[in-house]
Amino acid sequence: MTQLNALSPLDGRYSKSVDALRSHFSEAALIRYRLRIELEWLKALAAEPAIGELKPFSAKTVAALDRLVERFSEKDAAHIKNIEAETNHDVKAIEYWMKGKLAGNREVERSLEFIHFACTSEDINNLSYALMIAGSREAVMLPKLDELIAVMRELAHRHAGLAMLSRTHGQPASPTTIGKEMANFVHRLRRARTRIAGVSVQGKINGAVGNYNAHLAAYPGFAWEAFCRRFVEGLGLEFNPYTTQIEPHDAFAELFDAWARANTVLLDFDRDVWGYISLGYFKQRLKAGEVGSSTMPHKVNPIDFENSEGNIGVANALLRHLADKLPVSRWQRDLSDSTALRNTGNALGHTLLAYVSCLRGLGKLEANPARFAEDLDANWEVLAEPVQQVMRRYGVPDAYEKLKELTRGKGIVAKRLAAFIRTLPIPADAKKQLLALTPAGYTGLAAELARRI
Repeated sequence: MTQLNALSPLDGRYSKSVDALRSHFSEAALIRYRLRIELEWLKALAAEPAIGELKPFSAKTVAALDRLVERFSEKDAAHIKNIEAETNHDVKAIEYWMKGKLAGNREVERSLEFIHFACTSEDINNLSYALMIAGSREAVMLPKLDELIAVMRELAHRHAGLAMLSRTHGQPASPTTIGKEMANFVHRLRRARTRIAGVSVQGKINGAVGNYNAHLAAYPGFAWEAFCRRFVEGLGLEFNPYTTQIEPHDAFAELFDAWARANTVLLDFDRDVWGYISLGYFKQRLKAGEVGSSTMPHKVNPIDFENSEGNIGVANALLRHLADKLPVSRWQRDLSDSTALRNTGNALGHTLLAYVSCLRGLGKLEANPARFAEDLDANWEVLAEPVQQVMRRYGVPDAYEKLKELTRGKGIVAKRLAAFIRTLPIPADAKKQLLALTPAGYTGLAAELARRI
């Protein structure tokens, strides 16, 4: 397969942007995670004195087992896939591969029947996916989200005081600063990040229907639940004591929902910045050799933010489907979650691609102060709000109605507004304050709020 014949754009056109996720969500990665769980379970059983038929492994053997995971190659994965072609069972294929691989180790050879002991495939799978999802969150996804937040924060600080005309309902409204608008998204994404990071990923290893049936059949007097709790928690996961054959994926659903909510915040940001570019508030740095249109040579399109927006749509469709589907399983088990879970890498891949595209777009932005000033100076009617409030303070009747008559749907120039202010029956210092006010100077605490983020 090449980028030219790949079915998925994540493996084709955008492969470089999502390479960091391959070690977590590729087919080879899934096999490697399963192998790790199988080996950790075997090592845990061997270290337990109550499992008398299984002797403790030497440090040399433990190191050799660990190397199977550390040195696991694509060739090894291909061998396992060949076994799977015969067994038609992916987890059983790993068990057979392990037995073949370890048969030459005399110390392990006597313990081969303890590979996959008392386990159902879902014991291996749920822990593998839990580690994949948790690991990708810490190693790839959150660092890229943090990078995005940091760039937005820098823009918020840099442009904290750059006044901008607001557009509530798309119409001229009370001014803000472009830095404060960036700060709004920094705050929202930080909060979304906290929710993502706060999800405790769960796991289980309790057998075919969640009751330790096989465990107790083999070793009736052993405290299996406590042992399995220690094992799951030793992997860095939260132990789930109540499951059917499958771990119910409630934590996965919570995490996918959290990612989708964060993506929605970024979607809002993408569309806002797209609009600001359209208004001329931002220019985009040019790159030699690029073209913006196949027929219009002048075009410099906001394609990075459009790409981010489009990928968020795909990501959230998958994330929300997974969040809705995964916690639902018929009776004690059906297999519909298995094929759905394989799309986790796609969901997070499109999320990562959206972050990368947005970051690339942010790196091209250059604020255009002249355009900000031009827009503000053309909309003096936005000062109807502060004039009205000062009139209210000093008891001028029908303040709102008078400003409505003066400005609504008409626009107003500075001279006309000044003439109106001079007629007001308010104290001289208040009148002087209003006469000195400009749209660019009417930004409240925007700059302070932007610098504080």
